Amino acid sequence: MPKITFIDYNGTSKTIEVENGLSVMEGAIQNEIPGIDADCGGSMACATCHVYIKDKWLNNIPKAEDAEIDMIDMAYEPKKNSRLSCQIIVSDDLDGLEVTTPEKQT
Repeated sequence: MPKITFIDYNGTSKTIEVENGLSVMEGAIQNEIPGIDADCGGSMACATCHVYIKDKWLNNIPKAEDAEIDMIDMAYEPKKNSRLSCQIIVSDDLDGLEVTTPEKQT
């Protein structure tokens, strides 16, 4: 199973294994990763699964669609590398992915 590392805003990291086909958000929720609230359960109706993707991974994941970009605009401190973790589907290609959670979710 691919390994994903979650780094919180203080720099504390936790690496988990996530089954292929699940979203990064689902993996975080199943493994009780702090900083991923996922209030809407992954329906892209909020931005509480907002993460920052490490730059070296930005070209390895599909680009955000317009609806996701609109939701990211409502996230806490969005940046050029912001994504909603519910929209990133885990595959073997993402083994080693690193994401940082923001200081808080809105």
